[in-house]
Amino acid sequence: MVDAADLVAEAAAERQTVDFDAVDVEDVSRHYGRRRALAHVSLSVGRGEILGLFGPNGAGKSTLLSVLSTLLRPSTGRVRYGAHLSDEAGDALRGQIGVLGHDLFLYPDLSARENLTFFGRLYGLDTRGGSGLEHLVNQSLAFARLTERADDRAGSFSRGLRQRLALERALLHQPRLLLLDEPFTGLDDESALVLIARLRMLREAGQIVVMATHDFDTAEAVVDRAICIDRGRAWPVTVTGGSLRDRYRRTLQERDQARLEKGTAGH
Repeated sequence: MVDAADLVAEAAAERQTVDFDAVDVEDVSRHYGRRRALAHVSLSVGRGEILGLFGPNGAGKSTLLSVLSTLLRPSTGRVRYGAHLSDEAGDALRGQIGVLGHDLFLYPDLSARENLTFFGRLYGLDTRGGSGLEHLVNQSLAFARLTERADDRAGSFSRGLRQRLALERALLHQPRLLLLDEPFTGLDDESALVLIARLRMLREAGQIVVMATHDFDTAEAVVDRAICIDRGRAWPVTVTGGSLRDRYRRTLQERDQARLEKGTAGH
């Protein structure tokens, strides 16, 4: 009889065989019936880079993150993770993706340590025995600056502390690609600084980070490149000079002006 732990270990080993240095979105569109959420989006992001997605609510940022996470399939176009396509790599690819969205996926009645241990077991990180998972959990608690509250219920934490714990939950299996949806929402200054420091650490470690946010002031401290998303279309913020918020607004203005001129020329 095959031992269940051996199967989990084999799955974990398979996950580690899929690695990539870049993610390439190639002419991706996504439709919900007649509604267009993404329209011919193309972009690339590589190792050691933090890419920021900016745009109004309903612009398509969360849809793009869902496509990158493989939770949604593009209606047309494709996403390459190095040499791999999501349909081909399957679970082995998903094991290299970490996601932190609006739902933090924490159990409020479990302590911070118990939450991380639980998710570590789901990831198959305890299959080799020894103190490997315990070490990872302690390291993650230290990164989140929660060591002193490791045995407190997650439900007793502030929004900022829960966000810090949830980020480490998403990173526990050391994914190559990290996807963040509004990670700064509701954070106090201390938690925002902890998150910024952690993102810089991930950049130095060569991880790929794609982050959707409305918080220009905080994001400016960490993003390497910015992408505007509006009405399902995406284009880079290439305007120079001024703050990120100003450059974003001027990019939108230039885009709107170009659309107006194109429409006028068509008539």
